[in-house]
Amino acid sequence: MNIIRKGLTGFDLKYLALIFMVMDHIHYFFEFTGKVPIWFSWVGRLAAPLFLFCFIEGFFHTHDRKKYFLKIYVIAVIMGLIRFGFYNVLSFARRGDGFIPENAMLSSFAILFVVLQGIEWIKSKKYFIGITAVVMPIILPFIFALAVYQPDTNAGNSTISFFANMINFSILPLHTWIVDGGTATLLEGLALYALSHFKNKNIRVYGYGAFILLRNFGLMMLCHVPFTAYNLFFYSYEWMSVFSIAFMLLYNGKRGQGNGKFFYYFYPLHVYVLYGLSILIYTVTK
Repeated sequence: MNIIRKGLTGFDLKYLALIFMVMDHIHYFFEFTGKVPIWFSWVGRLAAPLFLFCFIEGFFHTHDRKKYFLKIYVIAVIMGLIRFGFYNVLSFARRGDGFIPENAMLSSFAILFVVLQGIEWIKSKKYFIGITAVVMPIILPFIFALAVYQPDTNAGNSTISFFANMINFSILPLHTWIVDGGTATLLEGLALYALSHFKNKNIRVYGYGAFILLRNFGLMMLCHVPFTAYNLFFYSYEWMSVFSIAFMLLYNGKRGQGNGKFFYYFYPLHVYVLYGLSILIYTVTK
């Protein structure tokens, strides 16, 4: 097999992840029709870990981390503001059943980037800025919860709540608020970062696969979700992302050929195109 012999480049993995992501989002946006089979979402579980794997590779090998971060962060902020808008000024653009796109994977990557850069600063003995960069993104949700979102805090002050929410959707995203990655992406990203220090690729990839299973099955046990076939295939099927390691094992360490900007444009564009189509279909059929 030619692919097994030559392996997959970084761009190959990204294009595969993109296909899996689109399949997942077709199920996400059009599930209400009852026409999209759930296996679209099963296949879609492979997208996030592949993008995360490529993100970690990019973090280590990019020539300009600041530029790399800003590309992710700027799009994340714009999408965050749009997502926030659906709760107020853009409420007219909600789908008829109240559904809005909660896609915020780039916000998850932006948070992870800051934490990873903090670790790199600590390793370079830049302790103050490094510890701050590691700790603040992790504890920020709890700071806002205590200072702003307590029931008795700023009671009746809708202005403070409005701007706090806007900030948390955009420039200061909270990992606990993000349903599209969030805390899970932060944990898996840290695991991949730690494993990346092993020179043996198989150790890195199989270690990551083990972490995926431990995190998902551990969460099921913590939440007292029974390990039934129904739950594993129709309710808590995030564990299926472990199958992404099959493609990671084929990674040949090369960047490959492709247009890096394409992915930054495609991600938000396809989200809002699919969302718009879902509104059209919902309006016509309901």
